[in-house]
Amino acid sequence: MYRNIDAISSAGSVASVTSHRPVGSNAGLLTLRSGIRLAWQARGNPDGEAWLVIHGGPGTGGNAGLWQALDPASQRAFMPDQRGSGRSRPRGAAAAQTAATLVSELEALRRHLGVERWSLLAGSWGTVLALLYAATYTDRVDRLVLRGAFALTRRELDNVLVPSCRPGKTLRPGGDIRDAGPVPQARSTVQALSRIGRLLQSATPAVASLRALRGWGLREQVLALQGMRRSLRHARTTGAAHARAVAHEVTGLQRRWRRAQAQSDRPQRLRSDRAAWQKFRVQAAVLHGRAGVRPGDLDRALIRLARHGVPVHWVHGAFDAVCPPANSRRWAALGARRGGPVQLDITPAGHLGHEPATLAALRKAVRSSAPRAGSGRA
Repeated sequence: MYRNIDAISSAGSVASVTSHRPVGSNAGLLTLRSGIRLAWQARGNPDGEAWLVIHGGPGTGGNAGLWQALDPASQRAFMPDQRGSGRSRPRGAAAAQTAATLVSELEALRRHLGVERWSLLAGSWGTVLALLYAATYTDRVDRLVLRGAFALTRRELDNVLVPSCRPGKTLRPGGDIRDAGPVPQARSTVQALSRIGRLLQSATPAVASLRALRGWGLREQVLALQGMRRSLRHARTTGAAHARAVAHEVTGLQRRWRRAQAQSDRPQRLRSDRAAWQKFRVQAAVLHGRAGVRPGDLDRALIRLARHGVPVHWVHGAFDAVCPPANSRRWAALGARRGGPVQLDITPAGHLGHEPATLAALRKAVRSSAPRAGSGRA
């Protein structure tokens, strides 16, 4: 389904990654023939069950929160920063940002690391790559745990990128989530992504570019906050034990939102603008052409996994304002109809993977599901 990309290692030998038994961490760079340097991290037991952790975004890079579902004593997790993201270089690379390229680069990393088979843990945008990777390299995958599945639909993209507010209207925290957008003049996702792509061409963005990338960041925070607020109301109503933890998360996110809102119109570049430029430049490049993913590709990938008996465990927040829970429900039903081993957990949470109810479901899924036979290291 997707073409391989040959890779040349710029890190140490595979033995240097796996030569010691204690729980620990490693990191390296994989230099591809395209010139991309793919950064990766590894944590956990070198002799444990191998996992590939695929971050969302696109453009965010890996972060410490993505490790939380795994057991470092019995599992070994590898987390790459996708091309242009995180510590990968060139920073903010916009060329060849297609699912085909990203999938083949994940496979290049597997060969470099010497992993025979691994399981996949992915969230949001990462679920797209996980499904396509597993369908392309089915014999290399034991199982999938997918959180907050993203379907690349127009509805999802419009929800983030296309505002329905009057120009200049200011969004209040907790207000109508439609009142924020990175490009207020845009009336379609295509217009918004085209405009943002032009604005973010330079690594030293002008005032209009800064407003666009800060506006996109604010939009994401508002959507995350909406889901977490609904989660908090539910936790308080039901007397859930995690209500206090959710309230703490909501308070922190509100504080960050207010700080970002206060800084959104400043003409001076902020320390956070560099990382935001990298993230949203990559994100605009990926989403502009839907990463080359054609209608039906993700359904076909899931059907292939079902036919091959690859277990897929879906975890989705009921209050997710970014990726509708209907995505996971539909795909879980499709996999079950095709005879695949499927599990579905709808949690009382929003979009973020570290929200208490979702994190608990992820930990249970990752640590208790039995992998397919034949897992191991080359």
